[in-house]
Amino acid sequence: MPVKLELNTDPRSGLRPVKIFTGEVERSALEQLKKLAQLDIVYPHIAAMPDVHAGIGTTIGTVIPTRTAIIPAAVGVDIGCGMNAVRLSLTAAQLPDYMRPLRGAIEDAVPVGAEKHRGPSVSPGLWRPLKAEIDRLFHKHSGLLKMMRKPEQTWIQQIGTLGGGNHFIELCLDEADDVWIMLHSGSRGIGNALGRYFIALARQEMQRHHIRLPDKDLAYLREGSRYFDDYFKAVDWAQRYAWINRQQMMELILGAIRPLLPTFEVTEEAINCHHNYVQKERHFNAEVYVTRKGAISARKGQLGIIPGSMGGCSYIVRGKGNPDSFCSCSHGAGRSMSRKAARERFSVDELRQQTQGV
Repeated sequence: MPVKLELNTDPRSGLRPVKIFTGEVERSALEQLKKLAQLDIVYPHIAAMPDVHAGIGTTIGTVIPTRTAIIPAAVGVDIGCGMNAVRLSLTAAQLPDYMRPLRGAIEDAVPVGAEKHRGPSVSPGLWRPLKAEIDRLFHKHSGLLKMMRKPEQTWIQQIGTLGGGNHFIELCLDEADDVWIMLHSGSRGIGNALGRYFIALARQEMQRHHIRLPDKDLAYLREGSRYFDDYFKAVDWAQRYAWINRQQMMELILGAIRPLLPTFEVTEEAINCHHNYVQKERHFNAEVYVTRKGAISARKGQLGIIPGSMGGCSYIVRGKGNPDSFCSCSHGAGRSMSRKAARERFSVDELRQQTQGV
């Protein structure tokens, strides 16, 4: 998709350019993009995806490349949140007419909301390497212990759990009536604790160095600063944890539904992609930290997932490697108002009417 709008195109403005891949952007999102463009750590421009909308501090649906620094609040608190999908060797005609047993089997296998497994759901070979790394981080940062009750027990038992909010598990049909399993989840409680902890430390760093920001949630950690290396290790850990969490959920779902369906195989290689994360990449002849806040990597030929709203279509996509988007694309449906505003405006009965048949 070509760039539709550009902000701050005059180099004399001192602001970083913003390339927007849609012609319609809500005013609150535009204001956030303008504030983000004031940061000198951004290089060379900001890319806003077609589903861009206002978030906390920075817009969701945005790719933020930064030199020598990372904005923890831009990465967010559900570090590594993303999608996983597989196609099965089944068609719609092979599914049972009555689907409740399938749903029940999945719900029995995968805890949702604040629930977790009674013990580890993966082999020690998967969680022990994670444990050694996170133990060092918790030992160094005792403040993290105040943010989670029984942290070790919690994060191990939450591997293979869905969580709440807009996380979901779906049994889907594609245009050929082939059956897919698709899920959306992230790094659970421990990712949330790590995110909130380092967001607070970044704000303290800004105050300590008397750096004035257009928004406190744009606080950043610079390379070489007191907490940068620990944050980079923490965010990398949470992203790997989120990846394993989705992978394990998919294994649990496949195991739960096999006894209820005809014999099947996974015919499409699993797609497992983050859409809230940061990693170091090379763009425009520079090494930058690319924060994809509600965006997925879309290198040329790379497969990704764009989930639709409840009852809407989701898409399996193949990247075009657009350099202006930093080889990225949108991560899903945007929204025209905050969750709070939607709760105030719409009733439960109206929601039922809007989702009839879903």
